[in-house]
Amino acid sequence: MTVLRPQLTGTSGAVASTHWLASAVGMGILDRGGNAFDAAAAAGFALQVIEPHSNGPGGDVVISVYPRSAGTVRVICGQGPMPQAATIERFGALGIEQMPAAGLLPATVPGAFGAWMRLLAEFGTMPLATVLEPAIGYASGGYPLLPGAAATVAAMAPLFRTEWTASARTYLPDDAVPAAGARMRNAALAGTYERLLREARAASTDREAQLEAARAAFYEGFVADAIDGFARTTEVLDSTGGRHRGLLTGDDLAAWQPAVEEPCALPYGDFTVYKPGPWSQGPVFLQQLAILSGCDLRSMGLGTVDYVHTLAEAAKLAFADREAWYGDPAHTPVPMAELLAPEYTARRRSLIGDRAALDPQPGRVGPGRPWIPQAKPEQPGADEPDWMTQLRSGIPTVTAGAPQAGAGNTCTVAVADRWGNLAVAVPSGGWLKSSPVIPDLGFPLGTRGQTAWLVDGHPNSLAPGRRPRTTLSPSIVLRDGEPFLAFGTPGGDQQDQWTLQVFLAIAEFGLEPQAATELPAVNIDHFAQSFAPRASRPGVLVAERSLGPEVLVGLERKGHRLDVVPASTLGKVCAAGVDPDTGFLRAATGPRGRQAYGVCR
Repeated sequence: MTVLRPQLTGTSGAVASTHWLASAVGMGILDRGGNAFDAAAAAGFALQVIEPHSNGPGGDVVISVYPRSAGTVRVICGQGPMPQAATIERFGALGIEQMPAAGLLPATVPGAFGAWMRLLAEFGTMPLATVLEPAIGYASGGYPLLPGAAATVAAMAPLFRTEWTASARTYLPDDAVPAAGARMRNAALAGTYERLLREARAASTDREAQLEAARAAFYEGFVADAIDGFARTTEVLDSTGGRHRGLLTGDDLAAWQPAVEEPCALPYGDFTVYKPGPWSQGPVFLQQLAILSGCDLRSMGLGTVDYVHTLAEAAKLAFADREAWYGDPAHTPVPMAELLAPEYTARRRSLIGDRAALDPQPGRVGPGRPWIPQAKPEQPGADEPDWMTQLRSGIPTVTAGAPQAGAGNTCTVAVADRWGNLAVAVPSGGWLKSSPVIPDLGFPLGTRGQTAWLVDGHPNSLAPGRRPRTTLSPSIVLRDGEPFLAFGTPGGDQQDQWTLQVFLAIAEFGLEPQAATELPAVNIDHFAQSFAPRASRPGVLVAERSLGPEVLVGLERKGHRLDVVPASTLGKVCAAGVDPDTGFLRAATGPRGRQAYGVCR
């Protein structure tokens, strides 16, 4: 295969992200003596400014880290829970049968800021002012607006002008729709960052004390007060077509702390793969890998009909389990050990046949009865404006026709440093079409609550204080116990299909990370998407045309219902790691994200 981008290698640091400016920010921190965790946080804050259509300070993030000094992988959960007032009965009284995709009702506690503070406090070295400096600079001085952000603003402009007026003040300078490449500023967001810094400096000269003071200012101080006041007093037009106030309160923010957790893990040959727990979809990567570990993928050949078919069928089985079993383990038992047990995996593997399965079912473990709630997609009205169609989609970006999750959603940053530390984060939520900008803060709230079900008794049912299952799913891989690769991708439900394909190309076929990110990609669309309107397409396999006509025809003959999309459409995998043979650091970014770039020194 022809590799479009070179495999980047270096000795001082490697950064890969979904935006070239964020990659440069991360490398700048490494050049100043910071470690991978400092660099990831600085890049993450920059992404909140320069990719506002994909994430923001009111959203969420999942961060996986490998501190070389500890020799263990840890996960920082920046997925905030639902408010205490969020109950199924409350939504029923409003006549709502499915969680809204946008507005204030599906807002969760903003988890991103707390998670970045926890990362810096536990693993970082640099002062908060140094880490926030680039984000403040871009917010106050301006940044080039990405085409995807410009398209989103253009689609949402009528709503911003008439209903979400604080969003209009932020994204429609001089009441005009900005063009791609325009210099965009967010003075209110710069002011929020600057005030957090002032309060941190006023509290102490000690680095750790400043981080805690900034966290308190966000979750117990002026930021929480602004969110509480806005949610309680403002009726917002949302994706239901009605106007509702929010459920999130200052007490909800004050009660939350980001957790540092042990990951789920699975050995695979010389590798060990680490993923977030089942409050995310992360373990579905491990379930697919466990099923495939008993298949002779190498003899099938990379990218062949049998290879792609086997991956698709394993994905159906693993995602059926995700739909039935995954949820917040702090609120409901999740039988993760049983779902990854060899005996159970062997039973699931035996279900893979020569034909595409059109009705894959979850497996049974223990006494529980697995079940998958039935989606209730909202039907657009005959004269529904385009901005309402986009609101109902629940995803960050806008597309023509029915929006679906794809390569343009969410952000990623991965970092490897000279000391052997690895960090990877997938920030999302709080994007500019999720909910209105909160006046004086410069950012909207995240709406991850849209992924919860308004039914009783399911692991992912809505409940006060429960984390709705997130699609955010960073990965860290060790090889023979040594740091090897940190990677992730935007893409909603598809994240753990596209990244799995990249990992297998490296682990089974020996490709360099950059070459692996450029391979043709596929994903199943069989199950209802996590985002409203929860459309499912039973039996559909989305495949890039670059797989080639022989493979596409072969997959159709096996019974797959193909949705063939242009080449370089699916995923924006970003990776950073260590070459075990040379010790060089490596960065890789797939060509699908035109603004995604890696940097190595």
